[in-house]
Formats: sequence, C-alpha cells, structure tokens
Amino acid sequence: MKKILFPTDFSDSATNAFVHALEFAKIVNAELILLHTFEIPVYDSQFFPENYATIYNSIELAKFEMFKDEIPKLRTIAIERNLEDIVIKHRLMDGDLIYNLKNAVEDDHIDFVIMGTSGISDWTKFFLGSNTSSVISEVKVPVLCIPADAKFKKIKTIGFTTRYREKDKVELRKVLNIAKKTNAKVKSLYVKTSGSDVADVTIKEWEKEFANENVEFLVLPSDEVKETILDFILYKDIDILTTITHKRSFFESLFESSFTKKIAKEVSVPVLVMHET
Repeated sequence: MKKILFPTDFSDSATNAFVHALEFAKIVNAELILLHTFEIPVYDSQFFPENYATIYNSIELAKFEMFKDEIPKLRTIAIERNLEDIVIKHRLMDGDLIYNLKNAVEDDHIDFVIMGTSGISDWTKFFLGSNTSSVISEVKVPVLCIPADAKFKKIKTIGFTTRYREKDKVELRKVLNIAKKTNAKVKSLYVKTSGSDVADVTIKEWEKEFANENVEFLVLPSDEVKETILDFILYKDIDILTTITHKRSFFESLFESSFTKKIAKEVSVPVLVMHET
C-alpha cells in the first residue's frame, strides 16, 4: 500500500485539500499520514528560572489538545464521502515545518505529498515563498498542490507538460498509470518556442511509442510559455496539471506573478509536481 503525507494547519484551505487527499488515496490505494507541526517560542531561561519548563509544557499540551479536537472533524469528512476505509495516521511534531516534512517523507517512506497552497503565518511562506522550490527539489516524491478554491471533481483529464526529453518518458508513464486508475485521458503539451531544439522526428517517435496509451500529444507554437500553459488548462478542461521539476520556474511563477495569479484563480486546478529520475 502506498503512503500519502498530508501536512495540515487545519485551516479551511487545508481542509479543502484533505478532500483531494482522501480521493487521491482511494485512486492510488494509499493510506494518509496527517502531519501537523508547531514551533515553540524560544525563551531565555534566565528570565523564567522557575516556570521555564511549565511554559513549554503548556504550549505542547495546548497544541496536542487542538490536534486531538481537529482529527474527528477530518474523520467525519471521510465518512461523509464514503471513504472511511482509508487508513489515516497522525504525526504531531515540534519544530520547523519543512525540516519535519522532509524527515517524515524519509521515515515513513512516503510516495506522495498532498498539500493546500495557502495558509497562515509560516504556511504562507512555505506554499508561496522561496521554500516552495526547496521542498520540491529536496523532497524526492511527487507533490500534489491544491489551490484553496479548487473543489474536488472526478479526474477525467490530466495535463502533462514536456520538453520531449528522454527522461520525461519515465514521468509520463507514471502519470499514465495514475490516469488508468481513474479512467482519465492524458493530454501532453509541448510549448514550442522560437528557440526550440526539439526535432519533429522526436515528436513523431513519441507518438508512435505511446500509440497504445490514452494520451494525446499537443504542440503549440508560442514564446509565451506561461500563458500558453494556462490557456491549455482552461480550454482543454484539465483537471490536474502535471509538471516536472525542470519546470520549477513555471511552478513558482504560477503562484507568484500577479498576472498568473489572476488566471490561476480562474482556472484553479491542482498541480502535481513530478521529479526527474
């Protein structure tokens, strides 16, 4: 059985992402491991010589009680969606979110990370700031990012962006395996810029190699890569966009650019970030 790590701050956006995590767990036959982290403020013990330990203990207890109160709410969501058979485990960890996330991925042999793309305090920095690229590059498992306003719907079409590199085939086959589990079609997109070095014969070879798979290859000439990909999401009815880490700059700009933020909100879809092997 596969394992999905789901970091949560119990915000509305995280709860929305939890629905996606449940449904994805059903698709790939996985169990969910919920991760909630918190950081205890650093106090100078010389100013709190007597109640120094009490301060830490009270904070830990408060976090534990909050965690304990929130878990039944998530289980209720699973029951309401007839997904109560999904195994749900928990991790409550003190310390830096990213550090703990990386350790959890390694310790629990995680296959996927699923997370909401907005939150509060450090979570906002994690999902929208410079930490996003570091997590994507250092956590060597696929990361499914769920926009706050992306409601779950049946996955019928998966978008896959490629540059027709040989190593992209490995990730495409992984995506095709996921697509088969939900009877989805994969639409592969290559944005051919004026400086493209991909030969037509390469594209034809790919089409021949994957002729028996449920995949459609699209080549769109344009020097506006971001905008073309976002148009692709909108006009091809993409339910999940899959990208590979060599396109991390696109992934970052999708959330950081004021222009693409507006478009991303209109076409709001989950983004599955794969890793080169």
